[in-house]
Amino acid sequence: MASKSRVDYVCTECGAVSVRQFGRCPTCGAWNSMVEEESSQPYSSMHSKSSERVHIDMSEINTLNLININSDIRYSTGMGELDRVLGGGLVKGSVVLLGGSPGIGKSTILLQICEFMGRERKILYVSGEESLSQIKLRAERLGVKSPNLMLMAENNVEKIVAALSKCSPDILIVDSIQTMQLSGVSSFPGSITQVRESTLAIMRAVKDAEIPAFIVGHVNKEGAIAGPKVLEHIVDCVLHFEGDGNFSYRILRAAKNRFGSTNEIGVFDMSDHGLCEVLNPSAVMLSGRPTGVSGTAVTCVLEGTRPILAEVQALISSSGNGAPRRMSTGFDFNRFVLLLAILEKRAGVLFGNFDAYVNVVGGLRIFEPSADMAVVAALYSSMKDTAIPEDTVIFGEVGLAGEVRAVSNTPVRISEAARLGFKKCILPKHSVDANYELAEKSGVQLVGVRSIRELCRAISGTL
Repeated sequence: MASKSRVDYVCTECGAVSVRQFGRCPTCGAWNSMVEEESSQPYSSMHSKSSERVHIDMSEINTLNLININSDIRYSTGMGELDRVLGGGLVKGSVVLLGGSPGIGKSTILLQICEFMGRERKILYVSGEESLSQIKLRAERLGVKSPNLMLMAENNVEKIVAALSKCSPDILIVDSIQTMQLSGVSSFPGSITQVRESTLAIMRAVKDAEIPAFIVGHVNKEGAIAGPKVLEHIVDCVLHFEGDGNFSYRILRAAKNRFGSTNEIGVFDMSDHGLCEVLNPSAVMLSGRPTGVSGTAVTCVLEGTRPILAEVQALISSSGNGAPRRMSTGFDFNRFVLLLAILEKRAGVLFGNFDAYVNVVGGLRIFEPSADMAVVAALYSSMKDTAIPEDTVIFGEVGLAGEVRAVSNTPVRISEAARLGFKKCILPKHSVDANYELAEKSGVQLVGVRSIRELCRAISGTL
């Protein structure tokens, strides 16, 4: 009797699989996201009666000390910011998934690195979205003229794998995975099954050939990479391009990296000639900072090993309705509301009849708790209409009791502040003694505070 294939319902947002149709996904709660897909594995294969065993040669198993690593295992991309996020360069045989919103610069940065990497290595650039003439026009605009860059407009994965064995490139770029399809899979391109199976086929091909591959991925409305969640698990590195269409700056983060840290970021500036590296993000983020205005504070956050000075702005205004507005851009909203509550309870600053807004200038998103004190300082400064001195940088974590807690790598933060000309650091009291000598050498005055009450007094000049 012929085996019957199973029909599943897969959520296009989170990849959850169900045997029943739902109007709303029971896993992520998305509406009308369950699509019907035929399972690639029939029921009969799950209960195979075959007793056939797989034999393996012991030569395929090696101990750790017998495995040799080549010195050229990493390739430089020609962009220091991208190499930093990758952990020092592109690893041979690795699969890198690059995601980001439309127009953020995913295809641009990949085409740009072809100019540098194409000097010594052959690159196969496969596009399922653009024609060869369109890629050529974009390459001319970006100044990419490498003779080792091979182009292919194709969305059939079998042909791409065949081209790998025929051309023997050193690097593969696929743009994008949502346009690729396997002829053996019945679903349409961009579906859960097609994205998963296409990625697995490309990954097996590049792993066997020991060549690195970049795969471009689209994002959904929540900002996550579209397709099944397993897509991010099977690749070696997941990069996210962040940025606001109103700003020219782009932030590249690693959400996953098997060969390096996930804390590093790369900063780029989008211009008419492509993406340019920003080697001094602190100076860029502070450019155009207003002077003598209340509600603005400078903090120092660490992105991996890199200290970045960022400007935090706050605005407090009278509310015109019974429910005051709260809005946060670039800073976690829940953390922002929590700091408002701490200010009310521990410092007696009441915000019940006022709208409160917080913004991190330059499109930067801050996740580190060391920015807590700067947010509190900006809120208090705006509330009291008292300007914080321009040469002051503030950093430290705030606890629920209103206490100020020490943060890591304080010397690095002080040195970065001194390098950009800041003369005063308001920081946790516990960190003052340990960094006294560094402050003396760099000419920075350290002001230690134990609580947000002392922080408010320091801003008012009464500490």
